[in-house]
Amino acid sequence: MPKKPAVSAEHAETSVKLSPRGVARLQGRHPWVYRSDVAEANEVPPGQLVRVLDQRGKFLGTALYSSSSQIAIRMISHGSVADLPALVAERIRAAIAYRKEVVSNTDAYRIVFSEGDFLPGLIVDRYNDVLCLQILTQAMDSAPVRAAVLQTLREELQPAGIVERVDARIRELEQLPPIPSRLLWGEKSSTVFNLNGGVRFEYDGLEGQKTGAFLDQRENYAAAAQYAHGEALDAFCYQGGFALHFAVQSAVHSALHPAGKTSSVTGVDSSRPALEMAEKNAALNGRELEWIEANAFDLLREYAAAGRRYDTIVLDPPAFAKTKRDLEKALGGYKELNLRAMKMLRPGGILVTCSCSYHVSTSDFFEVVADAARDAHKSFRVIENRGAAKDHPMLLDVPETSYLKCLILSVSD
Repeated sequence: MPKKPAVSAEHAETSVKLSPRGVARLQGRHPWVYRSDVAEANEVPPGQLVRVLDQRGKFLGTALYSSSSQIAIRMISHGSVADLPALVAERIRAAIAYRKEVVSNTDAYRIVFSEGDFLPGLIVDRYNDVLCLQILTQAMDSAPVRAAVLQTLREELQPAGIVERVDARIRELEQLPPIPSRLLWGEKSSTVFNLNGGVRFEYDGLEGQKTGAFLDQRENYAAAAQYAHGEALDAFCYQGGFALHFAVQSAVHSALHPAGKTSSVTGVDSSRPALEMAEKNAALNGRELEWIEANAFDLLREYAAAGRRYDTIVLDPPAFAKTKRDLEKALGGYKELNLRAMKMLRPGGILVTCSCSYHVSTSDFFEVVADAARDAHKSFRVIENRGAAKDHPMLLDVPETSYLKCLILSVSD
């Protein structure tokens, strides 16, 4: 986070002291301190703005305190903060200015990315004229901060509506009262948005997963569409992000196959509502695609055994490793998926394989994909090694902000 606070005056009234290990984390510029490293925090109210001290009483900065999360301290400034709502408003404006520099060719993107924008516990996405926000911490849920968030978004972006998507599990963990997903301001909760120069999608702010579409894959959709050709299969397609880009942008010849276009595109997902939205999106773009409701693991096993072949395959599964305990099982799942897909690729085929599991490191993912290639007795070139779109900024000292891996591979035999 910035060295100088945007708002500096008196210290927050409440103080907490950290253990040497907690101090070391802050000195390493990571904004989180776990509860086990809080040495002293007497009767701190939930969501309180607190002064952070080392064991000798030296001032280290200002943080948001959670009375229930294992992440007890989330640093908001390495200086003093007198007015948290004003600081939040200033950082939202800075986040919007950053997107003006790095986002183009779309009217849907992430505006605020929690720690990536030095606003821990706040997510804001834009879908054309509708904004969608998530509040994930006690401090961000306070009435003054909520008011500052809404006022700043209205003033800076003039949306037709602002929707709040609620993660009930997070609110329960943060010991916040349950609330429904809802329209917070305005009259509009649904819209149509465009990605990458004209691929159109419907958005309903009160339906679907998380905050809606998976905007972190936006740039990867366009990158993969450059190479897609022939018969394409999009596994775990959700609402059709990769599949629709392949279908709509197939008129642009593939970078690797100048004469090649996608001749057919099939999307697979286990969610009927997601596929229904994908079908609506296809109609919105004037395309007819095949949509299959099925477990992608089972379908790939069946297709591989039956000798089905494709020229382009996308693997974009949900997170397999939500905790470190899940890592070994997750790596096995990734290997199984990639092995089946690799066996189904024709010579010269393209594999787009992704992982959104933070606990699966980039090196882990590379190794498991390489291991699958060895078992498939095939060689692959890495055409592109990608991550999340630039509107999901990664902080060098916060590895949790780097979670998405996307490899675009070409089979050489």
